[in-house]
Amino acid sequence: MNSALPLISTAERRHRLGRRHRLAPSVRAATVPQAADCVVALHATDASTVFLSARARLAEGGPEVIERALYEDVSLVRLLSMRNTLFAVSAPLAPYVDASTARAIAAKERRTLLKHLAEDGQGLDADWLAGAEEAALAALDTAGPATGSQLSAAVPALRLKITLGRGKKYEARTGIATRVIRLLAADGRIRRDRPRGSWTSSQYRWVHTAPWPALPASEARAELAGRWLRAYGPATEADLAWWTGWTRTDVCKALAAVGPDPVRLEDGATALVSPGDTGPEPAPEPWAALLPGLDPSGMGWADRSFHLDPAHRPALFDYAGNIGPTVWWNGEIVGGWAQRADGEVVWRLLGRPGRAAEEAIAHEAARLADWLGAARITPRFRTPLERELVA
Repeated sequence: MNSALPLISTAERRHRLGRRHRLAPSVRAATVPQAADCVVALHATDASTVFLSARARLAEGGPEVIERALYEDVSLVRLLSMRNTLFAVSAPLAPYVDASTARAIAAKERRTLLKHLAEDGQGLDADWLAGAEEAALAALDTAGPATGSQLSAAVPALRLKITLGRGKKYEARTGIATRVIRLLAADGRIRRDRPRGSWTSSQYRWVHTAPWPALPASEARAELAGRWLRAYGPATEADLAWWTGWTRTDVCKALAAVGPDPVRLEDGATALVSPGDTGPEPAPEPWAALLPGLDPSGMGWADRSFHLDPAHRPALFDYAGNIGPTVWWNGEIVGGWAQRADGEVVWRLLGRPGRAAEEAIAHEAARLADWLGAARITPRFRTPLERELVA
């Protein structure tokens, strides 16, 4: 432990989370892109997460405000990126996420699909794939936004099936449409448009779009690392490597370009903050929040011990390490919540944060229920506590 380094206490880390993640009422965002930028990116694997994560950080506005950002202004866009996971980021940040992370994922996706085509034995190759992609784009240009099934109906090539693992115990016959669409999306040549049904649906329509402008990967990684450090620091190289999915070499190079300052934590560990960001963070007013499963404030670090009691982890995470819906009080996870079939938002504390906390949490639960209205939320990744609450 280097006692000469500036100390950032656990309490101050929680102050930072409340203010920088715009969860305290006095610092909530005015726009959806601001709500995304404050945590760098919103998880988007589960359609409802984007809406509920943005809602928790917005000063006002219902689901229609977030829909407008996604589908009309296109000021918020979804990319297959960090950890090979779908995220929603602001449009100005998207080229950096694309160049730093998504390009490499797209290239790997293409190699994998071409390998499967070659192994299938029907003579499908890179030229065939390019033709299928161009046919899909032409169909979108002609018909406008279309679902995957509608694209398959319009493009004969997308109705083909291939065999994976031919001759092996796990041999399986699968359609090609989903894989071609995924590849076009990973390359930034199509994007998700309004889904069929409500904002909670994942049955997206697709539209033809232009790829993001090319940027040097090293420059893009430095930009993304700098933004992440401002939102999540103090943090470690291991935290950034986990959050991005980058190699340790790429993480070290990106951080070297940022030039972070080292600090010490209460447990004696050394962590990093943005250059010059070692000063005290003003404490926000007391705040409570009900955040959805996979919310960035719960998923931003590999080591979350400063805001999560390890004893509470089994109730709040699924078997794969995905965090479920959580209840927060002043920068600490103190419980979980769920929505029942009749629309009621219910919650349970896993500790005793006090009467003021319970009153604030009850208020937030009522505010969330009002915001949801007739919508019903079932997290894609179910956790033990969430299941108990809806039973």
